[in-house]
Amino acid sequence: MDLAKTLQELELNTLFQVSGIIGQILDLDHTLESILEILSRSLSMERATVTLRDPDTGLLRIRASHGLNPDEKQRGIYQSGEGVTGTIFSSAQPFVVPDIGKEPLFLNKTRARDLGKESVAFIGVPILLQGEPIGVLSVDRLFGREIGFEEDIRFLSILAALIAQFVAVNREVEKREKDLLTENRFLKAEVSEKYNHFFAVGVSTAMQDLKQMIAKVSPSKASVLLLGESGTGKTLTARIIHELSGQARGPFVKVNCASLPDNLIESELFGYEKGAFTGASETKRGRFEDAETGSIFLDEIGELPMAVQSKLLRFLQDHEFERLGSTKTRRLDVRIIAATNQDLSRNVKQGTFRSDLFYRLNVFPIAIPPLRERRSDVALLANYFLEKTAKAYGRRLSFAPAALEALMNYSWPGNVRELENLIEWLAIMADGLVIEPELLPGYLSTRPKRGTRDSTLESMERRLVIEALERNGWVQQRAAKDIGLSMRQMGYRVKKFRLESMIRQKNSAPILSA
Repeated sequence: MDLAKTLQELELNTLFQVSGIIGQILDLDHTLESILEILSRSLSMERATVTLRDPDTGLLRIRASHGLNPDEKQRGIYQSGEGVTGTIFSSAQPFVVPDIGKEPLFLNKTRARDLGKESVAFIGVPILLQGEPIGVLSVDRLFGREIGFEEDIRFLSILAALIAQFVAVNREVEKREKDLLTENRFLKAEVSEKYNHFFAVGVSTAMQDLKQMIAKVSPSKASVLLLGESGTGKTLTARIIHELSGQARGPFVKVNCASLPDNLIESELFGYEKGAFTGASETKRGRFEDAETGSIFLDEIGELPMAVQSKLLRFLQDHEFERLGSTKTRRLDVRIIAATNQDLSRNVKQGTFRSDLFYRLNVFPIAIPPLRERRSDVALLANYFLEKTAKAYGRRLSFAPAALEALMNYSWPGNVRELENLIEWLAIMADGLVIEPELLPGYLSTRPKRGTRDSTLESMERRLVIEALERNGWVQQRAAKDIGLSMRQMGYRVKKFRLESMIRQKNSAPILSA
């Protein structure tokens, strides 16, 4: 009775010590060595090994040992079914050797024992993971001769089960790290490809200046303000800055400030607590929290309401905020990259954008040049887009010189996006292998003066707004909803295109302020 009690105390004490090293689990080799050290210190064990199957070669190799020197450990390599260790692995059953000197299967590959002089009992159990062997735990006798081999096997099997879980967790972590590294390589390769194309087809001085600006600001944590017309590549530039920065391993979160209704912008960006407002049935993280350790790209930042501008300014200064309906202050490590196609300094004068926020964002402004200011890039871009699109459609297309000249003489108010869309349209419409000038849209042949936008993009936008108003009885709220604008955005366009008097004539409703 006393012997059984002592044995139980020994086993419990050993298991308690083993459980204390769980925190080292990510360093598998150190963890296994520690387990064997505990066995030696707590029980009468001189030698032990943990042998695991190498997933690449299929061989069984000693991963951790106690009582073996480095050379002896190095020699411990077995095939499945070879010797005692290989037999335990292939059969997935324990194996007891009462005397190693009298057992033919005991190969002594490590040469750690003198079989002629030593009379040692050796015990091994399989390490099973989901019923399949992944290795072998083998030791000299743990307990004295007065205790049966069954007790050694029972206790070793418990330890082997713990080791199996340690191995499983370690492998899962390694797999996730490998997957993350692979994903990171793919992302970097994707961004690298876009980066190279972005500048390879940009030989103009303006694009080379842009490249230098990106290279300088990317490694820092400074906020960046991207300025430029629609279609110049602000989103791609923001992505490149993120991927070339120290935040690259974190997420890249994109938010289009103009696409969010005024009453939802704050909760979308900063989140809210359950019960913060009607319909808030559960707590929701904001986009800033989604971007933790990474970057958040705030596109069309000029559309932010004044109340949200105040909260953004505080975050820029202190990296602190509170969710809607909460008093708990949260801190985040998030880099802000903002973009706008508006003149924010003019908005500051008009009182629609905070001056302190503007100056805070404007620490490192980067102007993305419009296509009309990089004429030398047009032919390169056109041929690049044509090759890319034609390849997607399984064709080989080229431009007639006159067609390419017409493209180079156009002012491109929609910038690179407009050019890319047109090239895809041409690739679809072309019957032959050469795109002739006759295939080009009529507005290209008019060759508007460089820098002129009235006859192109702005006139199209103005016509779109007027048509929406006409369809909706000159009610601005309905017209805004019809074309996907907020009331503030519609009001801005009404002022921009000077439609106030026209609306007054058609409808007595008051005109929205921008």
